[in-house]
Amino acid sequence: MLIAISILALAYVIMGKDVKSLLKHVKIVDWNNNIRKLMDRLRPWALKVGRTASRPLLQFYYVMEDEKTSTFDRLLIYAAIAYTVLPMDLIPASVYKFFGVLDDGVAVMYVYKKIKSRITPEINAKVDDKLRSCLNFIRK
Repeated sequence: MLIAISILALAYVIMGKDVKSLLKHVKIVDWNNNIRKLMDRLRPWALKVGRTASRPLLQFYYVMEDEKTSTFDRLLIYAAIAYTVLPMDLIPASVYKFFGVLDDGVAVMYVYKKIKSRITPEINAKVDDKLRSCLNFIRK
């Protein structure tokens, strides 16, 4: 349910629509549990795509983990990560090749633009540590 609401909220925000009604549904979400579940999906994806593609999603992950991150930002971050790492797509890459990857990129870039000020040197250090420990054998 959280995945559907978060992706819908991201689509609404990108289109300039109001998401207040969707935020009501996620006020009581156990973010810590959902963040852990998301990392379980992020790791295999990161191993497949490598360091460069994994970096922004790991930055998102650590921003979402920060207690000071608002519910709205968490919702957008969750949507961007889930949309990118899960096999479902509005525009499937297997059918539309470049355009199928482009929608993932739009989601990531939009969210990155929204939350880039929250990516601290400490978060970047955590990302570097995670990339070193998990993806050490993968070239950039």
